[in-house]
Amino acid sequence: MTIATHTLGCKLNFAETSHLQRQFEKAGFNIVGYHERADIYIINTCTVTAIAEKKCRNAIRQAVALNPTAVVAVIGCFAQNGAEQIAKIPGVSIILGNDQKHRLLEILTEQGFKPSSAPRVETDEPKSFQLSFSGEDRTRTFFKIQDGCDYFCSYCAIPLARGRSRSATIEETVSMARTIAATGTREIVLTGVNTGTFGQQRGEQFVELLRRLDDIEEIARYRISSIEPNLLTDEIIDFVSTSRAFLPHFHIPLQAGSDKVLRLMRRRYDTALYASRVGHIKSVMPDACIAADVIAGFNGEDDETFALSKAFIDSLPISYLHVFPYSDRPNTAALRMPERVPVALRKARSQELHLLSNHKRQAFVESQLGKERTVLWEHSLHTDSTGNTMQGWTDNYIRLHRPFDASLAGKVTPFLVEKSTIVDNFACED
Repeated sequence: MTIATHTLGCKLNFAETSHLQRQFEKAGFNIVGYHERADIYIINTCTVTAIAEKKCRNAIRQAVALNPTAVVAVIGCFAQNGAEQIAKIPGVSIILGNDQKHRLLEILTEQGFKPSSAPRVETDEPKSFQLSFSGEDRTRTFFKIQDGCDYFCSYCAIPLARGRSRSATIEETVSMARTIAATGTREIVLTGVNTGTFGQQRGEQFVELLRRLDDIEEIARYRISSIEPNLLTDEIIDFVSTSRAFLPHFHIPLQAGSDKVLRLMRRRYDTALYASRVGHIKSVMPDACIAADVIAGFNGEDDETFALSKAFIDSLPISYLHVFPYSDRPNTAALRMPERVPVALRKARSQELHLLSNHKRQAFVESQLGKERTVLWEHSLHTDSTGNTMQGWTDNYIRLHRPFDASLAGKVTPFLVEKSTIVDNFACED
């Protein structure tokens, strides 16, 4: 039988989808592209914004159109929070929340791999944890080390979809990292919903995990995909600055450059703490790449507040932004707040921040011109106006290209950053 998967949302979802694919391949299934006719379609969904949910619904309808007799399984965050909406879409056979999705093969076996007239729905509160990692890229993998969140920010539905913070032990996580290393993977990106809370329920510390992972010499590089500013301690920053394999690349959610808005969002830091974290990184790693998440148009963000927030962001030595217009999420505290910003204004402010991000991104890359950085070269062959090329990321997250050389694929080499070697005119990957 054939299976096609489609993943929306975060790096965590991609790691989980890969885990499922390996289960099905081991059971004898063939994986085909999502645009092909398949016997089973698996859609791993996202609920972070209304747009993400719309994309999920479109992906479901696409699967049904490709093969009306296929089994269509919808799993993940939107399945957890929006099962009733999904159940109304004709052709859906299975809806599994985040605690049940890893049982998909077992559930399909029970049903004889046949579609059902009414969807089977299982959306119990997420409590279990499954280590997983992505496997499509032979040089780099996303490694899920943590799930869930205890913070309940006023705008966010993810704790409702993924449950409380939880993780495996340090020993179990290191053991899985060694399994990843055995596949030949050279770079691991540590992912989670609230990565910095790793191990807290067991009295273990995230920084201790980092130290243990750094000892696995078969892995050349690690990146921390995202970590809250209140959890990014000086100890972690200083460790990264002197470690063997952890790279000078940080993704630190900001969400707003206004203390007023941060309080309304129920974030656990203020702008002063955020600025101090960024400042400390740059003091010990001057060439570090720093990304920040920002939400435009949250409740209470008037024109003056937005101007101050934008000025604060502009003042920081960060490298680029992930910008999102505020999106109402069901069952969140933000829905009950006054001073709502019109949708059109949210989009306009989002566009302003995108332009600021582009400016910062270009300034950061230009600051690296003429410097030699280490690059992990990928296996893929690209063809452009200069001929056959290969691409890779510097340690501080600038995408470069060079003439293709198969002997360099999967290797880390020093390389000079020049305008002619930069991919996409200073564009970094979001």
